[in-house]
Amino acid sequence: MTLTVVAVGRDAPFKEIIRTMEQWKVSALPVLEGEGRVIGVVSEADLLPKEEFRDGDLILHEQRRRLSDLAKAGAVTAGELMSTPAITVHPDATLAQAARIMAVRHVKRLPVVDDEAKLQGIVSRGDLLKVFLRSDEDIEEELRRTVVSPLFPALSHTIHVNVHDGVVTLRGQIRDTSLISVAVRLVRAVEGVVDVEPRLTGASAAPD
Repeated sequence: MTLTVVAVGRDAPFKEIIRTMEQWKVSALPVLEGEGRVIGVVSEADLLPKEEFRDGDLILHEQRRRLSDLAKAGAVTAGELMSTPAITVHPDATLAQAARIMAVRHVKRLPVVDDEAKLQGIVSRGDLLKVFLRSDEDIEEELRRTVVSPLFPALSHTIHVNVHDGVVTLRGQIRDTSLISVAVRLVRAVEGVVDVEPRLTGASAAPD
């Protein structure tokens, strides 16, 4: 997450919100109350009705369907404009969990809050994608240490791990082929992994 977070208070006026977004090049701002407690988020989508409904030319049934947007068109402070409750995430959430929340809730930025809803940082789509900049060498080292060695302790020296542009290939012979699906799941969970190609095969048991 990004620790330096730009936010506004509940009473921040419309133009201050616009200026802050423009100055910091962000598309949404957490709205804070008291000692940094997140009470909502104001985004560009919350601001656009002000321009969209400028001429007030809406037929009656459309006005009824878009009452929320009409209310925002007349709003002048962050408290009136914000979407609430805020969609947030805790500091101990995984990147996969944060990505899933963003995708399901259709948001680009997630405030990170503690158990008291106090702002700790913010996660953006860009932050989530940075994990894929991790080097192949780093990914390979972690896979050997956290996946191959614990899962195949007696055969770890015979399991070959190759990482190219984030795509992981596992090669080797293992005694228990049911562990292949486990290995794939564990590999996918490592940050920076783009895909997994399991080429593990079953090994014949040694004769008595």
